[in-house]
Amino acid sequence: MRRNVSVAAWFVLLAVCIVLPFSSEDSQVLTIAIQTFILTALASSWNIIGGFAGQISLGHAAFFGMGTIITRELWLSGAPLPLSLAAAIVATALFALIIGVPMLRFRGIYFSIGTLALAVAISLTIGNLFPGITSMPVEALRAYTFTDPYFLALGAAVTTVAVAMLLRRSVVGLGMMAVRDDEAAAGAVGVDVLAHKLAAFAISAALAALAGGAFAFFSVSYYPSYPFTAVWSFETILVTFVGGIGTIVGPIAGSAFFVIGRDTIAANFEGFQVIGFGVLFIVVVLLVPGGMVEGAQRIGAWVVKQGQGRKRDVEG
Repeated sequence: MRRNVSVAAWFVLLAVCIVLPFSSEDSQVLTIAIQTFILTALASSWNIIGGFAGQISLGHAAFFGMGTIITRELWLSGAPLPLSLAAAIVATALFALIIGVPMLRFRGIYFSIGTLALAVAISLTIGNLFPGITSMPVEALRAYTFTDPYFLALGAAVTTVAVAMLLRRSVVGLGMMAVRDDEAAAGAVGVDVLAHKLAAFAISAALAALAGGAFAFFSVSYYPSYPFTAVWSFETILVTFVGGIGTIVGPIAGSAFFVIGRDTIAANFEGFQVIGFGVLFIVVVLLVPGGMVEGAQRIGAWVVKQGQGRKRDVEG
């Protein structure tokens, strides 16, 4: 029964998202929705390496940026968008496999610092190689609407969440979570620790590239180095922890809360959004380590307990 309710809730949410661009022509609403979808895809992709495999990467923006720049350059050069996006995903996954072999031999803070250093180095390199702004051609701007970028961003989010769901219930996903919980114990029972880490790294990188491709198709103009900046990594980690690391719903809830809250705070308290979300992150980590998902479960358990208590009182 509970599973059927969960499946129905997912379908209702997807139906609402599909209908939204046809029922609303408000560009601000559609922009917020697109940003939420892109951040959901990026956070869900990071959740695979950080939440499932337990490897806290601080350089996830490197894969997001690779997806963005490869998709953008190929697409603006005349290649079909699906082909450009596929090339970006494959190239990013191969890059992750290559650098993952030496990088994943580091553990804990050393892995985190290594990924951050790599992302910063790539960001600086891209900034030097592509100093100008990348903009859509005039012809593309004339025909630009929010509909196509909306559905590409929605598709990226749905694909990433679906992969995370399938992975979590698969043998490979269980192996990743075993490595997360105790590497020594996982290795002792026959789990190939490095292989599972590498699989999580490559899959999360490929899905981050998918989110980057959606960003490249949505954005009219931006500096090519912007998607590589550390802010993308930190926002991704923030929303995953706030929503609930290691869960499926967490990155979705955290992304929606962050994007809507960021726009609201920015509109009313300009300059305080970074401080506000920084304080929120600290509070969540200290009081509710499981994020919004754990908080909702606690509230639900309390409501059920109160209801049972009232029932006993009435029967008594």
